Amino acid sequence: MNTSALLWIVLFSSVGLGFFIYGRRQKAVVPLICGLTLMVYPYFVSNIILLVAIGFVLMVFPYFIRI
Repeated sequence: MNTSALLWIVLFSSVGLGFFIYGRRQKAVVPLICGLTLMVYPYFVSNIILLVAIGFVLMVFPYFIRI
């Protein structure tokens, strides 16, 4: 694990925490699930390019999908 991977993990986990709190307070399912996923998935992905790609997809997903 190198420094860039740790910084990406911290960034995506922080955004995930924000989505999780927002989803819980607004009772919105999509941000809540995306927030949980953003906080958990870095533990299972070791490739940095894949980590960044999945992170950006999960960050923009609640913007386009509103349930």
